[in-house]
Amino acid sequence: MEQQHISISTDIITLGQFLKLAEVIQTGGMVKWFLSEYEVFVNGELDDRRGRKLKKGDIVAIPNIGTFIVS
Repeated sequence: MEQQHISISTDIITLGQFLKLAEVIQTGGMVKWFLSEYEVFVNGELDDRRGRKLKKGDIVAIPNIGTFIVS
């Protein structure tokens, strides 16, 4: 599975906003459910905080869904 670069227009973005921007989820309301059902790794560490701040260069990996690079 290839890595996808997802561009952000700000210095930081929350994990919840990023999942929506990357089209992993359709609405912001799905974030809490998604993070409780799927393992999400940020820079190799398991993280389930929708408010986790991401910056350019961070890598979000979701097994069986994909790997995304914040750019």
